[in-house]
Amino acid sequence: MAQKTVRIRDVAREAGVSTATVSRALSNPDLLTESTRKAVEDAVRITGYRVNHAARNLRMQKAGAVLVLVPNLGNPFFSTILAAISESFAGSDTSVLIADTASSASGGRELAGYFLDGRIDGMISLDGGLAPADLEAFDAAGVADRIVFACEWVDGASLPSVRSDNEEGARLAVQHLYDLGHRDIAHVTGPAGNVLTKARRAGMLAERARLGLPSRDDWIIRGDFSLASGREAAQRIIAMEERPSAVFCASDQVAFALMSTLNAAGVRVPEDISVVGFDDIELSKVYTPALTTIRQDRHALGRQSARLLLERIASADDPLAASGQGRVETISVELVARQSTAAPS
Repeated sequence: MAQKTVRIRDVAREAGVSTATVSRALSNPDLLTESTRKAVEDAVRITGYRVNHAARNLRMQKAGAVLVLVPNLGNPFFSTILAAISESFAGSDTSVLIADTASSASGGRELAGYFLDGRIDGMISLDGGLAPADLEAFDAAGVADRIVFACEWVDGASLPSVRSDNEEGARLAVQHLYDLGHRDIAHVTGPAGNVLTKARRAGMLAERARLGLPSRDDWIIRGDFSLASGREAAQRIIAMEERPSAVFCASDQVAFALMSTLNAAGVRVPEDISVVGFDDIELSKVYTPALTTIRQDRHALGRQSARLLLERIASADDPLAASGQGRVETISVELVARQSTAAPS
């Protein structure tokens, strides 16, 4: 026998209230007294009523989903941020969709279509590599007010962003090495043109200048946040006639590959060369030697970007609400000293 579908009027009858009161209890419970709210909750439990989220979203002209753009899902750095974003929407009527921009040719026009086709209500981009044409497509489609950047951003864009204090992190890394006695400090950068690369390189150069440390072009080695670039950087350092006594890497993954390649060539870390990373991913504390690094609060990056997006979605159709255009929320970083750094021998 087919099970009878429980409708909102069944809940109203059980609770002894009107169907309008049940609807308010499900959508705006704060508008009701505690006793009425509890009566409706009990009735929902007794009848087994389930909210039809699809129908509700259709009535409210909502998609019930947000899209998160990730530049590389294979990078473990993003896992905690994604988990925090998902946790922020848990228990709500909103699902979290994820797209890997490294394996997708989606441009701004196609992404704007996600909004126009009613597939998403908002977007968080962890990818600062979006082209100007992409941003223009968002503006043209009238959906830019429902987009937030997290971790990375686009220089010159007016979209709000949540980011770590990357320049301060680089400064802390150089200061730590200086305090240990290092004066010959190399830097392995991120990919050319990336906003994180620029910020961390700028912080490193500023602190090196402030401390009066020697400046050598061959000690600035281009990388791309990957293991492969860490190996290549180590090979270049091994081949140098004058090696630096310490290396600040723009990401933990670069640092891991650099240390592994140095050790395989008989260059000991930290006895011969000290190494500092950036990110503090989970592997940092269990790698041998455990990696000294700059800790980013990735939970905060995810939580705050989700909160900011919810604010943007809520105010998108309200001309009296603050738009938040150009708003930047900066999250503090900290240096975590472990076994990959020591005084120069």
